[in-house]
Amino acid sequence: MSLLVFLLLGIVLGVVVERVVGAPEPVPAAGAPAGAPAPKRKRRWGRIIGLTSLVLVILLLAAGLFAYKWASDVFNDIEKVPVADALSDDTSAGTNYLLVGSDNGEEGGAQREGVQGRRSDTIMVLNVKDGKAKMLSLNRDLWVMNPATGENGRLNATYNAGPANLIEAVTQNFGIPINHYIEIDFVSFGGLVDSFGGIDIQFDHPAFDLASGLDVKEAGLVHLDGDQALAYVRSRHYAEVIDGQVVLDPTSDLGRVQRQQIFLREIMKKAGAKRNPFTLMKAAENMSGGLRIDDTMTMWEAARFAWDMGRLDPVSVPLPVTPRTTSGGAAVLDLDQPEANVVLDQFR
Repeated sequence: MSLLVFLLLGIVLGVVVERVVGAPEPVPAAGAPAGAPAPKRKRRWGRIIGLTSLVLVILLLAAGLFAYKWASDVFNDIEKVPVADALSDDTSAGTNYLLVGSDNGEEGGAQREGVQGRRSDTIMVLNVKDGKAKMLSLNRDLWVMNPATGENGRLNATYNAGPANLIEAVTQNFGIPINHYIEIDFVSFGGLVDSFGGIDIQFDHPAFDLASGLDVKEAGLVHLDGDQALAYVRSRHYAEVIDGQVVLDPTSDLGRVQRQQIFLREIMKKAGAKRNPFTLMKAAENMSGGLRIDDTMTMWEAARFAWDMGRLDPVSVPLPVTPRTTSGGAAVLDLDQPEANVVLDQFR
């Protein structure tokens, strides 16, 4: 198929060049008057330049077709989840992406083929409008109505009935229309970080986590490779060394979500700073196995998302919540109203 396209392009361009360069003209006699046909040498150089231009154009077209084919293959390898019926066409508040982070490597090795027993580890809404981006974290312990059962429970448990049910839970409980769905497996991002040469994260203090393997010995802007970046986003027992004392992160999962947001912003900015298309395509190929997207997203929409994330720096918007304990003894979070609605209105 591609070879046939190249041959057709060659024939068409050959005809064009022949018309531009023109057929050889008779060599004018010695002492011919002004305005006579140009010498044969000039005509020969004209044909050489024309043929060289033809070759360059064909090579450029071939490279473009090859790049498109490669990008199409990478996009087709990304798993598509059937959630079209749960998505909204309403973009009056901008485009809302529901970003779901999972960490199957830490959650007992749950298999991707099914969602039974799996939980969404991180849930965020990314809003892009008028060249600006906002990111809202929805804590997995938020107490919501589960559309699949009609009963109340934690937000992350709604994913147990599938991504479409999670989307409906976000829409029905928070009034946020979701236009696209993207699920990210953080474990697969180690290779992506390495393909970009690592990322830089700001640390206020030396930090470590014996469980995840994080080990940052100096405060300041620290360069992390793929393994350390993964340890950073997976850290559940994050500890800092402040004035010689070990201080555990008192925010628990909230702190972990914030670190994952920082990680996503940095890796997106890193991707946006790259100008080599082959580097970006290779990175996308490395990342494709760690993504699941909705079945309505086109390749161009995915490319637009990547472009936006490369040039935008999403602002984190905190959601006011109040902790409480249910009658069954579960520690959950409720929206702190009316302040929560003021925040949610930015995404509605």
